[in-house]
Amino acid sequence: MSNSSTAMRVFRGCRALLAPAPSSAAAAAKPSKVAAPAKPSKAAPATAVAASSAQEKPKARKKPSPRSTPSRPSGIQKVTPVSPALAEFLKSPEASRSDAVKQIWSYIKLHDLQNPTNKREIFCDEKLKSIFDGKDKVGFLEIGKLLSRHFIKTA
Repeated sequence: MSNSSTAMRVFRGCRALLAPAPSSAAAAAKPSKVAAPAKPSKAAPATAVAASSAQEKPKARKKPSPRSTPSRPSGIQKVTPVSPALAEFLKSPEASRSDAVKQIWSYIKLHDLQNPTNKREIFCDEKLKSIFDGKDKVGFLEIGKLLSRHFIKTA
């Protein structure tokens, strides 16, 4: 198998990828941004024609359904009131679950509270003990479970 037929097989006849690079003299004389397409080779005329016809047709764009674009945040992005202990830690009376977890992780990283030998363990200082039921160590998968009681359900 020759080099050009391998390239045709890999790039499936895409003319932009198979076109030779313009020389520096030709590039300086011609300020066009688009390189001239190469002529389709005789080895694979069907793929070159299919690629050029696929480039010419504009694709129909789908309109986003009203269901896929909610008008207000929901789930973990929904801002809800939090318990006094978590509000003191976050310095805000309400927060979304994702923001609370982000702020807790930034606090953990800032104060170097991760166990260096087991990165999945977090050592709790007094601030973290107030929101993590007074535990000395917390697994990183426990954080979400321990935080769930701090979010007050609203109807």
